[in-house]
Parts: sequence; C-alpha cells; structure tokens
Amino acid sequence: MKRILIFTAGFGEGHNTAARNIQEAIESIAPEEAHVEIVDLFESCYGRFNGMLRQAYLAAINRTPLLWKGIYSFFDRTTVLEDGISALARMQRSLDWLLREVQPDAVVCTYPIYNYLIDEIFRDGRRKNFFHITVVTDSITINSFWYRGPSDVFVVPNEETAVTLRAAGVEESRIQVFGFPVHLDFLEAQEIGLADELEGDPRILYIINSGKKKATKIIRLLLHHPRWCATVVVGRDLALLEEVRRLVKGAEEKIRVLGWTDKIPELLLTHHVLISKAGGATVQEAVAARCPMVVTQVVPGQEEGNFDLLRRRGAALYAEKPRQILQALEELFADQGRLWKRIRSALGGISRPDASIQIARFVLERAAIENVAPANLPGFSRTLRDLGVAADGVPDSGKAAQVLLCDFHIHTTYSDGRLSVGEIVDFYGQRGFDCICITDHIVDRTRFLGRVCQLTGLVLSPDRVEEYFDVLRRERERAWRKYRMILFAGLEFNKDGYRAKSSAHLLGVDLRGPIDPSLPLPEIIAEIRAQGGLSVASHPHKFQSVWGPNTLYLWENQKQFAPLLDAWEIANRDDLFAPIGLKRLPFIANSDFHKPKHIDSWKTVLFCEKDPEAIKECVRINRNVALTLYRRHRFGSLLRCPEEELVRV
Repeated sequence: MKRILIFTAGFGEGHNTAARNIQEAIESIAPEEAHVEIVDLFESCYGRFNGMLRQAYLAAINRTPLLWKGIYSFFDRTTVLEDGISALARMQRSLDWLLREVQPDAVVCTYPIYNYLIDEIFRDGRRKNFFHITVVTDSITINSFWYRGPSDVFVVPNEETAVTLRAAGVEESRIQVFGFPVHLDFLEAQEIGLADELEGDPRILYIINSGKKKATKIIRLLLHHPRWCATVVVGRDLALLEEVRRLVKGAEEKIRVLGWTDKIPELLLTHHVLISKAGGATVQEAVAARCPMVVTQVVPGQEEGNFDLLRRRGAALYAEKPRQILQALEELFADQGRLWKRIRSALGGISRPDASIQIARFVLERAAIENVAPANLPGFSRTLRDLGVAADGVPDSGKAAQVLLCDFHIHTTYSDGRLSVGEIVDFYGQRGFDCICITDHIVDRTRFLGRVCQLTGLVLSPDRVEEYFDVLRRERERAWRKYRMILFAGLEFNKDGYRAKSSAHLLGVDLRGPIDPSLPLPEIIAEIRAQGGLSVASHPHKFQSVWGPNTLYLWENQKQFAPLLDAWEIANRDDLFAPIGLKRLPFIANSDFHKPKHIDSWKTVLFCEKDPEAIKECVRINRNVALTLYRRHRFGSLLRCPEEELVRV
C-alpha cells in the first residue's frame, strides 16, 4: 500500500481545503492502494501560539490590508523566511521524525514552508526517498516563497499561474496544470447544477467571511428586492448568526440563513451568483461550479491574483459597498440575464471540476513504493486482526471476541463541537478506536429553554437533520474502509427545564433516521428501540469536576426509566457517578467530546465481536463491559512525534 503524507497549515482557507480534497480524491479512486494522512505541524508543534498567529493573520488581511500588503511584498522580495528557518527547529525535528517513521512514498505540500524544512533535513546528504509535490493554492500573483523552495513538481491551478512560474525560471518539466483541487461534489454539476438559461427568480448565495459590519445592510437590500431569493452563510460567528436570523424573521422563505455548512459545493451549483471576497478556495470553487461572482473584497497580495483570473476573462464584477453590490446584481440579471449568461460561459473555459481526481492520479502515479511499511503505525500497516486474518494467515470469520475501545458520546460542528464529522473520524481513527457514536445536540423546541438554545446555533438545526444523517452515512463507510472503525449515527436529546431535577439528556446510539425531539421521553426511547438503537442516560448525576447544569430527571425517576433504558453513563469525561454503580444499573463511560483535549477522559472497553449488533448487545446485557481512563501518552496514536502528539486537519 502506498503511503502518502499531505502537509498543510491553517493560514487562509485554501491550504486545508486543497489538502482535504486531494485526500478524498485519492481514497475514492484507490481505497485499497494508498493510505493518506493530513498533518498540520504548525498546530501540533506550536499549539496556542499557532492559534495566535492565525488570528493575527486574519486580523491583518481583514482590518489592515495595507499593512498586510507591505508584509506580503517584503516576503516576496527577500529571503528572510528561508534565512530564518532555524526558528522552526522544533517543527523541523518533528517533520524529520515523521518522515523517518512513516517512510512515505509521496509527500504533498499545500503550504510552502514545508519545502524549506525538507531541504534542511536532507542537507546531510541523505537520499530523499519520496516524490515531493507542491500544490500551489494561489493564482497569477503568487508569492515567490511558493517556488523558491525545492520541490520535484509544482501543481498549479491554471495556465496563467504556470506562466508566472516559467518567468521565474521554474523548468517546464516541473510544472503541472491540473486546476485547484475542489471537492468531488462539483463533478455532479450535470445532475444538480443550473441550466445555462436564467429560469425563474434569481437565487443569490452570500457567504460572509469579511466585512461583517456591512453584512446586515446587504441582507436588508436583498430582503426588500421583489424577485430575488437568497441563502446567507454566516459560518461559526454565533453572534452574527443570531443577528441575521432576527433580521430575516418572518421572511425565511425568501432568505435562508445557515451557520457553518459543508454543503458549499451544492449551494454554488444551485445558485445563480455568489457574493463574497476573493479568497483562493472561494474563487476556485465558484469557477468549478461556473457560478458568477460579485467580489466584495480583494486582500492585497494573494487575492489580487484570484480576482485577476476572473477579471481577465470578464468573469466577475467588483462591488464594495452595499448599494454597489445591489447595482451589480441588477446589471447581472438585466435583459433576461444577458450578462449572467456571458459570464457563465466565460467561466466554462477555466472550470476544472475534476482537478482533485487529476491530481490524485498524478500523486498515485508518482508515489512508487520503494520503502518498507512501518509495523508500528496502525494506520499505515493494518493489524492482522483488523484485516480479519488470524495469526497463521488463515482468514478469520470475523466472529471472534476481542477488546474494543469505544466512545459513544461525541459532538461535532453540527452542534457545539469544534471538529467536523470527517475530522472526528480521522481524530478517533488515528488513535485506534474501534467504535464511536456521534451524538449532536437536538432540542425540544416546545420548551422555552429549547427555543432559546436553538437561537444560539449550538444545537442541531431542524432543517439540517437530514443532511446530518446523510453525512454520517457517508463517513461511516470511510471510517470502516480507512480505519476499520465502526461509526454509529446518534443524537443527544436535550430536555432542559428550569431546574436540574426537571432536565434530562438522553443519548440515542445507532439511529437509522431522525426522531422528533418534542416527543415525551418514553416515546423517544421507544422510537430508538424501534430503530434497533441504544438509549443511554447522559450524565445522569451531579457533576463534580466541571461547572455545568446538572440533568437529574432520569435519575430522580429511575423507577420509571430503569426498565426502559439500555445503559446509564457511569462516567462522563472526568466525572465518575458512583451511585450508578451502587444501584447496579447497566453502564458505559464516555468523553462527551467537544474539542480535542476532551479525548483524555473516561471511555468504554468492551469484549465482544467487532460487529455493530454484537456491540449493542454487549452493552444491553452489560457483561464484559469495563471503563478506562484514556490518556494519549499511554494509548498512543497513529503518528506521534517524540515531543508531542501531531494534530491533523
């Protein structure tokens, strides 16, 4: 199996987007031929300091663009970054260790600093035993820092960028024009995309990623236009999300408001125009969808090339102020959409929705296996047990009982978690877990506190429940294919009252579909059972280690609910609920995971077959069930450097 490492960084949207899309493309076309891991060494080596740098970067490009232009130009004209590469000594040591341990057949860099670190590592004369690919995520006016460092090949998003590299002296043989690696969903344009004629009322997509002060003014103008309807994507800014929802209250059919979403490809393919800034990934995804843009901001430096790519082809409009944006939209749709059709046609000339597949094929072709697979990294060399092979090499029936590490209480960005569903799968899979359940919060909106919680954006929105289950179904297949990890779909039903004794949280584990959260608890439990799932009392006793509202209703009414529930949480994150054990109730232990540091917490250990039905039956019978206090340094993970654990995107 070919081993491929993709290195990225969180400075801008394009680097991580490119890395994830290349990984997905490789895994889709060669699931049994290659194992791919994404690594962010900035995050793993510098932690909080890296977070501060990212915030400073975002503040510079959004609040002080002229200052950022000076910094960008300074890096472009000088060699200060490579001259100061020794400042990243910790990162270099981690990278050196990782390359030695994994022995990759190909290394893909979507952020250029890694090229200089690799150059430093191999200055001792060692042969570089992998193919080295740099995926350039900017267009045309790219910083020379991208190509000053060594790389076997530079993959660029368009011919104009290739011209820039040739002019800088990069050999033709080291340049490949494949396009920007967009999500594979863009390949479905023929099935779900728009026709080339303007049919019906125009649909406008507004992605707010800068200029938040003028966002409400733009939305008001869209709201009062008689013919247009719009979708507004706010992202993770909860205060702005609440403000926008208040603004459009009563007009939800005209203005649809979303927080964070992973449905950007579908939105771009089904809307007539995008309003947003000229970010690298945003522009390239709009190009892939052939969705005309009204660009509201161009950050000096890297985004100038993105906008220039569109400007050269007459494929975008620029409007900075709200009234100018309205005028640009009216111009775009005037005369039965004459300008809209012309721009859409122009975008067709540069659209490369299959770029990720093309890059994936190129990486696989160049990743010649010449290194010995490391035996101590489970992600790159599957254990005999996971492959269903006995010690003597005879295929196993898969029915042998084994020790399984499980966590049945995990939250994602669909409610109040930090990581997306895909990131959770990778996070737990890389740490060798056998079974997990994602249980995002869903509230009873018939209760006042439920309605209040819904406004925060920290619970699963009713209009995203179907999407939630679709994503979990898709990720379940990937979790098993890549990590031999079972992924259950679940929900945490929040029944919050004004007092602890009137509040209950209930986990539904391994659900086939949505359940109405406004049903009484006994009926919800019956629905869970009808779907073949587990019903579990979540943190049913008093918290001791953390502050938080207690949910004691199920405990106070255990005579009613003990016969109905399959299990009770005897441990939740750092809390142990001894009364659960004293009452001899069936138990499990969970992390109540919201962010990466919560992985160090109580977990469930089962001894049964690695099969969904066997796992649930083991919990129900509650025999061969134990709990363990998980610690990363003790259990290990897929890729650990000598200094600390590596964090992935």
